[in-house]
This record gives sequence, structure tokens and C-alpha cells, in this order.
Amino acid sequence: MSNEFLTAIYQTLKQVPAGRIVNYGRLALAAGYPGYARAVGKALHSLDEQYPDVAWWRVVNREGRISTNCPVHTAIEQRQRLEAEGIEFDDRGYISWQRFGWLETSELEF
Repeated sequence: MSNEFLTAIYQTLKQVPAGRIVNYGRLALAAGYPGYARAVGKALHSLDEQYPDVAWWRVVNREGRISTNCPVHTAIEQRQRLEAEGIEFDDRGYISWQRFGWLETSELEF
């Protein structure tokens, strides 16, 4: 992954406000890298203490669920951080895109 890609992803993710979520694909699109959803996951996995202001926990899968299996950024920690920001999960572990989603596709400039 290039430094340009990482910078674009991290800078875009910094724009997601507390209490909102974005999925991997939409984050890639907003950062100028359509089709790079998997690379976003890898970029978030490689985050460390060097980037404390990048809210990796606000990125979930397109279904509105936590999908991480990272031993450093765990699903339990992600859920706790999201709930601390006021995000609610339903009984199945889903988050409502209508209530908590950030950046609708129609808002993106192509």
C-alpha cells in the first residue's frame, strides 16, 4: 500500500464524526479509491499508536456489522467504542444505516 493511499484513507476517516459509521467501500470511494474496500481493511489493520486520532472503530461492513478479527483492534473493543459514541446495535448485532450512517453515495462527487 502506498503512503498516498494510507494518507487518503486516514484523512477521510478523520472526517467521520463521532456517532456515525461508514463501510469499507464507501470510505474507499470517499477517499478517491473506488473498489478498494479490502485495502481499507488492511490499512485499518496496520494502524498503530502513531495514529491515535484515526477512529478505526467507525468502519463496519456494508451490512452495518462489525467484521474485524484483528487481535489488536478487537470486535469487543470496537463495539464498546461505538456504543460510547451513542451508536446502538439491534438484537442481531446490526447498526442502522438510516440512523448512524455517514456520507450517502449521492453526496459524493465523481
